[in-house]
Amino acid sequence: MKRPGIVLILSGFPRRSETFALQEALALYRRGLLTAIFATKSGDGLPPQPGCEELLAQVQLLPAGAVEEQAAVIVQRLIGEPVAGIHAYFAHTPTAVAMQVAQELGVPYGFSMHAKDARKVTPAELNRRARGAACVVACNPDVARAVTDPNAPIRMISHGVDLERFSPQPLPAEPPLRLLAVGRLVEKKGFDTLLRAVTNLKFPYTLSIIGDGPEKAHLGALIEQFGLQERVSLHGGVTHAELPNAYAQAHIVVVPSVVDRSGDRDGLPNVLLEALACGRPVVASDIAAIDSAISHDATGLLTPPGEPVALAAALNRLAGRPDLRAALALNGYQLVARKFDLQDCSSRFCGLIEKIYKLEPKAATLRSVADIAIIQERVMTPARS
Repeated sequence: MKRPGIVLILSGFPRRSETFALQEALALYRRGLLTAIFATKSGDGLPPQPGCEELLAQVQLLPAGAVEEQAAVIVQRLIGEPVAGIHAYFAHTPTAVAMQVAQELGVPYGFSMHAKDARKVTPAELNRRARGAACVVACNPDVARAVTDPNAPIRMISHGVDLERFSPQPLPAEPPLRLLAVGRLVEKKGFDTLLRAVTNLKFPYTLSIIGDGPEKAHLGALIEQFGLQERVSLHGGVTHAELPNAYAQAHIVVVPSVVDRSGDRDGLPNVLLEALACGRPVVASDIAAIDSAISHDATGLLTPPGEPVALAAALNRLAGRPDLRAALALNGYQLVARKFDLQDCSSRFCGLIEKIYKLEPKAATLRSVADIAIIQERVMTPARS
């Protein structure tokens, strides 16, 4: 008889910016822990990250609709499948769907939180969802603090970085010093702060910003306004197949994150860990969970978010201290190898998922059309207030 497994519910898939979700889904799949994978919406249409092709044939895209409608589709598709639990990736819609499916099948549910998803539901609703879960996996301390219920089963497991793909490479020749920033071109990445900062640099430099997004036109206008066309370039988005070469061409990586006008912010950006894995010194904003990887003057430099003068001062300091750059790069790499190795993090994540859902001995298997008709009726009937 087929071993009961986990049903994984994702948000948009594939999405190039959500490498962490892909890596953990791949780890579960390769470990044989999954019965099925569903996505509540389609991906972003961009070229996917390496490894995505392994999951594309496994992921079932749900038709657009209300939570109850998507839950009913999942329940129907699970006829005859042994299910030990439902795990959602992201605290908003995927978790709402997971809760509904789990209730109907009589199995536990849990979910993983990353950053913005925890702020897409009210604090009270997030606590309710966490309180009823078998586990809530938080990838950094900042997002873990979003759940304030002391009885919620929070587990901290960091996203990892692939140390085979991202590894130290020889530094390019200098001058000029080559600065690099990577991320979606959105407000919370703080790239406008970075552009203001580089107008105060006192050394020869170039700056490459890699990413796509709605802030592209605004950033391009700032580059022209500040007369930076000869020094600063916007390169568009790339996949993980291309990123290692970008890090290899840089001397310093800048992560100038801010809290945007909606209150959204990064947690612990993957780019920061990738840069450290590549042996590059990092200057980053002291915000959210960045200090869980960057200790000032030890594994990188921290500056107040949204303050271009302070950011420029840190970059000027590093430019004049090649010994400090080398020390930060070495310490940063050692930290990532010790705490954020993808294989170790993925193994801990899979171990937790396996343990949590095996604690519930009951596994549901839908066996007939009659079963599904009864459950569909319950799922699709609105709850009474």
